[in-house]
Amino acid sequence: MNSKLKKYLILSGLGVSLLLILALIGFFAVDEIKGGAVGDGQNKYELIIDSGEPSSSVVRELAAAGMIKSSVYFNYLMKFTRAGNKIKQGVYDINDGMSSRKILDVIISGKVKLVNFTVPEGYNNRQIGDLLVSKKLAISREEFLKVTQSQALLTKYNIPAKTLEGYLFPETYSVPLNYPLERITEMMIKRFYKKLEFIPEAKYIKPADLHFRVVLASIVEREAVRKEERPMMAGVFLTRIEKNINLESCATIQYLFDKPKKRLFESDLKIVSPYNTYINGGWPPGPISNPGLPALEASFKPMKSDKLFFLLKPDGSHYFSATFKEHLEAKKKFIDVLYQ
Repeated sequence: MNSKLKKYLILSGLGVSLLLILALIGFFAVDEIKGGAVGDGQNKYELIIDSGEPSSSVVRELAAAGMIKSSVYFNYLMKFTRAGNKIKQGVYDINDGMSSRKILDVIISGKVKLVNFTVPEGYNNRQIGDLLVSKKLAISREEFLKVTQSQALLTKYNIPAKTLEGYLFPETYSVPLNYPLERITEMMIKRFYKKLEFIPEAKYIKPADLHFRVVLASIVEREAVRKEERPMMAGVFLTRIEKNINLESCATIQYLFDKPKKRLFESDLKIVSPYNTYINGGWPPGPISNPGLPALEASFKPMKSDKLFFLLKPDGSHYFSATFKEHLEAKKKFIDVLYQ
């Protein structure tokens, strides 16, 4: 190779390198000018991407919300990175401190915004439905209740009932917005059975026997205030059943109302319903709430005694009585004085 050719090749190589460097500098300059952050992150935007929504629609929304500098550049960026078909459905938290590259990374990563909701112990299915509506996870209570009556779910989890009442475990959950109600419901059922593993007596239990325990736990959950009283309360209900005495649980009456009353009256105790344990013997036809672990444990490990009655005292504890006479005396002492 002669010196002229060698020199030419070297200069050509340097020229190509220089062009590449200039191209990179130009790219990053354009990337900063056209694809840099619009602001400092103070302005936030909730970007909702529906299933099957075209990428062009997403870009228009980002531009209209003032989250990107150039829709032309964003479209180019998607084409250059082949990300147009990778955008995932969901709800994303975007802010104007994010560059176009960062926004694109977020919406193709699928790291959607999560919605947290907490189901308190003792909530019934209607209350859970209202909670999901308030969190925008359900359109209506009725939509959720329809799912809780799903024969497919009842069959899948071998639940001998017409509804999932009692099997939706009360806890805190995190799900993406627009998450299917069927999957939210199934998540709560799975949590119920997972928690059941903490109760040795529940191992290998038959569905019908479990259902009886869930019914008992659901009543105890709505009646009890203090955790330590739950086993005694479960024992009272079991003893009444054994002695063929009506349960006479106020909680089963409250279940008849859309919203619990502050105080029940004599007329309420006469409402005709299979859930009215004042006028019907035996257990109600199904659970009246979704019990937590302490109430479930109490239903499997009841504290048996001669007690047949209990009433709620002003301090939140219950007074347990063995005779009706003792119960009436306690009622005068703790309840009647409040309404004199």
